Amino acid sequence: MEARPKVLIIYTGGTIGMIEDTETAQLTNVDFNHIYDHVPELKRLNIDLETTSFEEPIDSSEMSVRDWKEIAETIFENYLQYDGFVVLHGSDTMAYTASALSFMLEGLKKPIILTGSQLPIGIIRTDGKENLITAIEIAAAQDHMGEPIVQEVAVYFEYKLFRGNRSMKDSAEHFEAFRSPNFQELAIAGVGIKYNVDRMLRSEQDELSLKSKLNTRIAHLKLFPGMQMALYEGVFDREKVDGVVLETFGAGNAPSSKELRSYLEKFISTDGIVLNITQCSSGSVKQGLYKSSSLFNEIGVISGADMTAEAALTKMMVVLGEYTGQEAKRLLVTNLRGELTAEF
Repeated sequence: MEARPKVLIIYTGGTIGMIEDTETAQLTNVDFNHIYDHVPELKRLNIDLETTSFEEPIDSSEMSVRDWKEIAETIFENYLQYDGFVVLHGSDTMAYTASALSFMLEGLKKPIILTGSQLPIGIIRTDGKENLITAIEIAAAQDHMGEPIVQEVAVYFEYKLFRGNRSMKDSAEHFEAFRSPNFQELAIAGVGIKYNVDRMLRSEQDELSLKSKLNTRIAHLKLFPGMQMALYEGVFDREKVDGVVLETFGAGNAPSSKELRSYLEKFISTDGIVLNITQCSSGSVKQGLYKSSSLFNEIGVISGADMTAEAALTKMMVVLGEYTGQEAKRLLVTNLRGELTAEF
């Protein structure tokens, strides 16, 4: 008899893991060791499920680098025992965690599917059951050769599967909470699940490796009209900051501010790294296309192309955790896990 796929569910917290107490009407955490009691439909899947949970499940707004490491280490330590992994996570910071995991786990050849819900799994109208069931199906799905169809970190929400480091949450009230403006879906779930295999990553590495040393000396500065640059001088303090993700206008443009230029030049001259990404939800940075972005090329700001803020920040943490100088800059502009449409 052919062995059934094995999937490990990792519960970190979030709305999907909440159930309403019938007496007090308060929401409490589901015990995922008894997952079949809450989602009996899972018994009909031909999949062996096992679960593990954070000792204390957390709201995703409390998610930290330490928690990313716990998730990544759990996957790394159990990688050979399972065919796929489902991470249950609050939706607010799910795109950050998905991006971080994609860069921390190098050489991935199995699916890591993050999912959650907008309504608790114990609510009648919950979107959590469908998200959970389909995420598990995707994590267990294999091709005719017995290989996992998905071999990367992805986010599944409301019938769509997105590359993890291309996803972003854009709605706090709709079930369709996520989108991927610069990269099409990896799969769409309808009557069946339609996989767009030609868009999926395939690693050439033989073994999985874990990059758990993250540099958190990272700052994020979003430009806006009329901002007083002097208020943000501390963002470029090299004694405290190693890298800055700078969110600029349009195709990577910024005001012609003498203060900003001075801060950038000093920061970069002392081996600080500045990564330029666009505030637009779709499109790419193209430094030098307009005069207002040409100064970045002159002083050594590097282009983040069409990376999301979530991908840019987590990628910088991982890269600067191991590298500095020119090698760090080279890796930041290199498409490592499908986070960039093209290299710049």
